[in-house]
Amino acid sequence: MISDERKMKNIVIAAGYATRLGELTRNYPKPLLKIGENTILGRMLDDIDTISEIDEHVIVTNHRFAPIFQQWAAEQHYVKPVTIIDDGTETNETRLGAVCDLLLAIDQLGIDDDLLVVAADNLLFFSFQEFVDFARQKQTSCIMCHHQPSVEKLQRTGVIVVDEQMRVLNMEEKPQEPKSHWAVPPFYIYKKHDLPLVRHSVADGCGKDAPGNLAHYMVEHTVMHAWPMTGSRFDIGSLDTYYEAIEKYGKS
Repeated sequence: MISDERKMKNIVIAAGYATRLGELTRNYPKPLLKIGENTILGRMLDDIDTISEIDEHVIVTNHRFAPIFQQWAAEQHYVKPVTIIDDGTETNETRLGAVCDLLLAIDQLGIDDDLLVVAADNLLFFSFQEFVDFARQKQTSCIMCHHQPSVEKLQRTGVIVVDEQMRVLNMEEKPQEPKSHWAVPPFYIYKKHDLPLVRHSVADGCGKDAPGNLAHYMVEHTVMHAWPMTGSRFDIGSLDTYYEAIEKYGKS
């Protein structure tokens, strides 16, 4: 049995419509596309399911894809239960946005535990266990980061400034003049003691669209640390990158 102070929910934000993948995702969710014998999401959950603190996987999706996720979940054999949340939207134009989808899950399930919040369209070559261990050591909400040498790529993502202890001093979304080379991928841990801030973030002016909007808001309102990824990730954002992922990783 997991003690209350160590319980953590895995919240997967998967309510987007992946319009850049065209026909492939017109009627099918990107996270459930196959890479070899497994799905993009399945590869991620295979790792997260082994983390002792995690006691439930919560997947937030849209109304169009909810039945597909429900069927997929019924066929899985994870140790931790999988819960599907339908956010009620049916088009890219009416989507709630990642932050509102997270708030919906917290509200609908009455969640009052630490949260691991992940985007569902990446292949990762490290374990989330290291991230969870880092957050336990710091006892603060945390974000991931990785060194990005390309200024052009930094201009398309979140960028943070940290001190010697990896405390986040500043975060900017898509800065024209990045203040560091620490880029932020869409993976976060929000501690239980910060949930009141999370719950009131949108009402307090936090952006809704991207998960990074919430991280940016939280950096300005609480203490956060950043964990440098110990391995690489592969972001599947287009048809080209999806087919590249199949070619590179479909046999592993």
